[in-house]
Amino acid sequence: MGVKISNFYQGESISLLTKHHKEKVIGPLFSKTLKADLITIDSYDTDQLGTFTREISRQGSQLDAARRKAEIGMEIGRTKYGIGSEGSFVQDPYAGLIPINYEIIIFIDSLRSIEVVGQARGSSINHHASVKNWQELAKFARLNKFPKHQLVIRPDHQDHPAFEKDINNLEQLKKAFNKALKISEKKKVFVEHDLRAFANPTRMKNIKEATKDLLLKLRSVCSKCQTPGFSISRHEPGLPCALCEMPSNQTKAKIYTCLKCDYERKEYVKSNKADPGKCNFCNP
Repeated sequence: MGVKISNFYQGESISLLTKHHKEKVIGPLFSKTLKADLITIDSYDTDQLGTFTREISRQGSQLDAARRKAEIGMEIGRTKYGIGSEGSFVQDPYAGLIPINYEIIIFIDSLRSIEVVGQARGSSINHHASVKNWQELAKFARLNKFPKHQLVIRPDHQDHPAFEKDINNLEQLKKAFNKALKISEKKKVFVEHDLRAFANPTRMKNIKEATKDLLLKLRSVCSKCQTPGFSISRHEPGLPCALCEMPSNQTKAKIYTCLKCDYERKEYVKSNKADPGKCNFCNP
């Protein structure tokens, strides 16, 4: 049994607060999928809510920051609906070698008093280094997809208060390097990727995927109360092993939950047996 699909937002005005051009990936998807009118709000400096260059710390969680952006956008745009997006970066939880970008995008519907959240996780271009000369910096830039992925330069270490960003060509990079080296106490320069959305195309791809996840949820409607956002809230383990038939940790069913009336529906996975290689009894 499939999920009921509908569209409550066709022709509606939806605010998107962004300073970093996220509308370039979010806007076309909302226009195509929901036929909604996305209003970009860029009059508010979202850096006040936290920066990747660490001069302003983010208050609260990643979701809190996204929600605040949506609320501010709705207030400025005077709309009933708002979108906020926020990203974070961590090392992969397995080997700890690959930087991972986790993106969330929240949709607030003030009429129905609901929040729907889209999510995506993917590899990222997020590297840093200490360099002592131009040759070392030029090598770092060449290996790390500069200038498509912009860089940030500062003297000595990652927390030095003086830094240069918006660096997107070799001339700017060399000028920023020479300036940082001149005021450096240790005669070295710290370089890192600029993680703002417009400066990091890999991150933009992950924002796009989070938007797709959000739109899928917005078009999914509760069959009991007709509220959008009817989506998977949890997974139920216990799929029986194909060899020993004992319950495994693999998903047996997906649980869909309504954001408004708490109605739930269980959808069993198509596969009726688990891989013995992932069974705790056959392969402990």
